[in-house]
Amino acid sequence: MMIRGNVPQSRSPTQSRLPGEAQRAVDGVKNLLQVPFSLATTEGKWLLSFLASVAISIILLLLATLGLGFISHAPSVTIQPARDSVQPENAFQIIEKESIANSLPPPPKFAYLISGTKGDGFRMQRTLQALYHPHNYYLLHLDLEAPTRERVELARYVRKEPMYDEVKNVFMVGKANLVTYKGPTMVAATLHGAAILLRKVKDWDWFINLSASDYPLITQDDLLHVFSYLPKDLNFIEHTSDIGWKEFQRAKPIIIDPGLYLDKKTDIFWATQRRAIPTAFRLFTGSAWIVLTRSFMEYCTVGWDNLPRTLLMYYTNFVSSPEGYFHTVICNSQEFRNTTVNHDLHFIAWDNPPKQHPLSLSLDFYDNMTTSGAAFARKFQKDDVVLDRIDEELLKRGKNKFTPGGWCIGPLDDPCAVRGENATLLRPGPGARRFEELVVRLLSRYQFRAEQCVGI
Repeated sequence: MMIRGNVPQSRSPTQSRLPGEAQRAVDGVKNLLQVPFSLATTEGKWLLSFLASVAISIILLLLATLGLGFISHAPSVTIQPARDSVQPENAFQIIEKESIANSLPPPPKFAYLISGTKGDGFRMQRTLQALYHPHNYYLLHLDLEAPTRERVELARYVRKEPMYDEVKNVFMVGKANLVTYKGPTMVAATLHGAAILLRKVKDWDWFINLSASDYPLITQDDLLHVFSYLPKDLNFIEHTSDIGWKEFQRAKPIIIDPGLYLDKKTDIFWATQRRAIPTAFRLFTGSAWIVLTRSFMEYCTVGWDNLPRTLLMYYTNFVSSPEGYFHTVICNSQEFRNTTVNHDLHFIAWDNPPKQHPLSLSLDFYDNMTTSGAAFARKFQKDDVVLDRIDEELLKRGKNKFTPGGWCIGPLDDPCAVRGENATLLRPGPGARRFEELVVRLLSRYQFRAEQCVGI
């Protein structure tokens, strides 16, 4: 099954990305192994024997070369085969795996913003471990409501974890923001996080915001594998202009977010006046959880026209502005309105009616979560048993350990204790197939264009 028409078929879960440094040697092996059978005559047997010995020598040299990248990180560690891997049995399998690897597109990079509030420090650690991949970047924001001691403990965990210290791809917001989740301060915190990531690192492709109550349903190898085949201008954001009851309960009321000028969190203030629906732009609403491109986040933070700033001022007095700001900006922008995919890549169970508050996910939702194909789910209660089942069955992650992937080359009991040299090696599993099916459905000709920035 193809993600888009001009891309190669997806790999099976057992196929891994391999380094292409020995391509020339592999091509030589291919040529040597394609010797016509007619050479095996009485006069040509010596030549066939010679070619076979040369082929074996090159293969052994190739295997030794490929092994050096792993061994150099831990010379004293015996490298164990990764879980669910298949060891090649002959030269043809080696050549086939190398050919597949060299035809694969390079994986993208994700920049994650993981946010939390008072009491979320340890939850953020768990979510970070489940999401961690050395190829990505991670920014943690524990808001100002959390006590200083909790932020210090989270910062100490990041600083003392050897993997984070070695790769240096996990950051913390130094000056925490006060966030009132119904007001514009959450949008401000998201823009702040994106600006930090844009300044600190230059090579990420998509921005993903998550909270401490979110959790992945697939591995990062699964996610990176599928996104490898996608155009880098796609923005995954659930949206609609059919705002319905939100027109009277969110758009027309005028609110003031005390988080803009107070140092203590309180509920938003409601004004007695109401305002009309704007005519200069069209309002859109949707999920607060987004997967947006680097170019769009640059547009929102740097802004080469005035639309993002104009809408930011409008949404300053809008109820639950995180569910409208990015949606309205992207759908009123000539440059980005045709890049939207109408999905937030989350599994969320809503109350009914009016689909305003997500239900807490438990084991009762496990099957629906798994079959949804979603990459993430929310919201989870702290240390709920369903998280342990996700770790064990979907992520193959041990307690307090990283989610295994192609970058993990350690022993079977803790494969991510040793990091491979090449972080682009991916080992997608069954989650990649589930997620691929979701993405293919979202990008189908009957759904993709029909749901871009229109009312439903």
